[in-house]
Parts: sequence; structure tokens; C-alpha cells
Amino acid sequence: MQQERLLKVLVIGDLGVGKTSIIKRYVHQVFSQHYRATIGVDFALKVLNWDHRTVIRLQLWDIAGQERYGNMTRVYYREAVGALVVFDMTRSSTFQAVLKWKKDLDSKIALGNGRPLPAVLLANKCEQQSYGLCSKLPKLDNFSRDHGFVGWYETSAKDNTNIDAAIMCLVNNIMAINMKEITAEADPSVLILPAFDYNLQERSGPSCSVCTKFHSSRKPHSEL
Repeated sequence: MQQERLLKVLVIGDLGVGKTSIIKRYVHQVFSQHYRATIGVDFALKVLNWDHRTVIRLQLWDIAGQERYGNMTRVYYREAVGALVVFDMTRSSTFQAVLKWKKDLDSKIALGNGRPLPAVLLANKCEQQSYGLCSKLPKLDNFSRDHGFVGWYETSAKDNTNIDAAIMCLVNNIMAINMKEITAEADPSVLILPAFDYNLQERSGPSCSVCTKFHSSRKPHSEL
């Protein structure tokens, strides 16, 4: 008998970084240059066959870029279990805003054990990197580790680069945390050690993207 898991994932970052395009590419496999700016919040649903026992209903919440300046993000963040924090590789101001978004996230929601939500950093619009900030960015391996991200990816919604990989990185982390919580509840004597280990890296081409690996015997999942 299959069980369903509903996972609410936030997609946050400044206005115009490509959050809506990333969601549309992942959920509907489409891309357009002409999306209008999101007002407030929107969300899309993707259904994943995680394994033979589990179906994941993945809700991706598209939070408008200007919302960080208001008081509604606490409401929008409620019951989330993970986040994608997005910046535009061609606009330095959006990278400078990354830590403001991360701070806003961590100050308003946490896991049941008080730890921050797992978050993956997306350096979006990498198809334009020859015109962008690559030479000026800090080493994102170190940056993401130092600021509590479970991984980072160069992404392109236009070219469909690393979109699936980045989201699966996040979902893997979320599910691993869930499994640890279930194990701890079943046997309180079990000591659960931190799972994030940046010495175990999963690289994706020349982008030097990294995501924490969790030891698992799980076979690759498929999408419905």
C-alpha cells in the first residue's frame, strides 16, 4: 500500500531572478521570456513516485520577490519543509540579497528540532554567465557551506540546466531528515548525528555545483 507525502518547498529570491521560470520548467517542461512578476504568492504541484511505497506531492511555492520587505512571508513560509534560494548570475544585487532571504527564512520557520530548513542555493541564468558575475562571485562551495545551504547549483530555466538535479538534491535532504525523525521516534535511544557532509560531493558538469549525499539503498525514483 502506497503512502502519500505532501512536501511544501519555498522558492525565494529577489524580483526577476527566474523563480517562476524555474517552477514552470520543472513542473510543465516549458519556458517563456514573458512571465509577469508574481504578486504575493503562487504555487505549482509535481507528483513523484519516490519508491514502491511512497508518492510525493511536491508543492513549489513561488514567493514574490518584493515580499521580503513585508510581513506576509511568515504566513507563506508556514509548514514548509525546504527552500530554494535563487539569485540571477547577471545581477550582483540579487546575490547580495541571498543572505537577507536566508536570514528571513531562518528567523521565521525551523524544523521541529529547531534546526534550519534545508535550503539549496540556485545561481540562475547560467546560460548568460559570460556576461555575468562568475569572476566576481565568492567560491560558492565555501559560501553555501558557511551559510547553511545543503548545496548549490548553477541553473538555467531557459536551457533546462540542473533544474531537476537541484530540486532532487533538496527533496533527498528533506526525505533523509524525515527518515531520521521517524527512526528517532521509534527508538529514542538512537543517537542521530548531523547528516550534512561536504566531503561527499555530487558534481554536475563544469558548474562545480555540490549537494550533500545521504547514504541510502533507495533506487532512482520516477515522476508521474
